[in-house]
Amino acid sequence: MPQAAYGNLQKIRNGKRLYSITPRIPGGFVSAANLEKFAEVARKYKCSIKLTSGQRIMLIGLKEDEVAMAYEDLGLDPAVKSHYSVKNVEICPGEICKRSRQNSLALGLKLEKRFYGVEAPNRTKIGVIGCLNGCTSVHAKDIGVLANEEGFIVVAGGSAGYHPRLSDKIAENLSEEQAFAMVEAVYDYYCEVAPMGEKLGNTIDRIGLDKFKKDVFNIYENKLHI
Repeated sequence: MPQAAYGNLQKIRNGKRLYSITPRIPGGFVSAANLEKFAEVARKYKCSIKLTSGQRIMLIGLKEDEVAMAYEDLGLDPAVKSHYSVKNVEICPGEICKRSRQNSLALGLKLEKRFYGVEAPNRTKIGVIGCLNGCTSVHAKDIGVLANEEGFIVVAGGSAGYHPRLSDKIAENLSEEQAFAMVEAVYDYYCEVAPMGEKLGNTIDRIGLDKFKKDVFNIYENKLHI
């Protein structure tokens, strides 16, 4: 691994270049052993620990030549492999929450495993929740999954960036298997029709929601029949 690969350059102060790293923590679940590793690495390199909004742990204040060594000491992969990839899958506590209506945790972890690091036209965030509360800011995610008593709901096109956009409903009343296939269909179509650098919400606005949904459903139905 190059010295500063998967390290984020912080604000340069007085010519001093320091980096932060955000290792992969699926669903925000971290073992006691890995928590101890974070503390050990932070002490070793005299850096700070930050809990991020994306259910990850960030180490701040690493020198360039310490980035690769910190990852090696932690024994963890980077959370984000490229700006043009699926960034992370944020997941609510699922069945352990009294508000949960479906097992969002199981679905979310399957999606995290499927989409970890895969390429996309632009940075892409996925959120999964087990009710309609909107935890994980699911309506501001490029692809979101919610749930009610009838099943899962898939939404797409949300953004909380420079141009905020609420997501559009793509499908509802889905089983876990169907929801997984629908998320794949949205992703596949996005990769098929979006030029490099275009966010999913902009793709929907450019194509039109009706056509977007029609084409996504065609891909979805083919997946179910394979």
